[in-house]
Amino acid sequence: MADSVGPRVRLLRNALAARSIAALEEFALPTGSLTVLSLIAANPGSSQTVLARAAGLNKSALVGIVDELEKRGLAARDRSASDRRRNHLTVTPAGEAAMKAMFERVRKGEDAVRDALGANEHRRLLELLDRANAALE
Repeated sequence: MADSVGPRVRLLRNALAARSIAALEEFALPTGSLTVLSLIAANPGSSQTVLARAAGLNKSALVGIVDELEKRGLAARDRSASDRRRNHLTVTPAGEAAMKAMFERVRKGEDAVRDALGANEHRRLLELLDRANAALE
């Protein structure tokens, strides 16, 4: 593991994912809902195919999450005017409020990392992770 990024990132991801799942349990949404909701908010009107790719989910998994978000009034799915086979997704006002509450809960689960690194190193870690992700896209 000396020079390998993957195992370290996987360990961190697993620990943070477990904390996130526990923190979001009260919302009773499928795992990945916060990721999907935040991607919809950042890319309003995007197609399900584009969002599935960005979330690292297969299309059927994304559809299941979107179905639940739509059923709860957190996201809206509208047919594309130019291509009736495509749906465009947006976050509803209730979805914005839920997303804010979910991020607050998740953030608390990440406090140990933030505290261990301090503000500057935490910001630097985020920059490095963004660069690493961009390099692999």
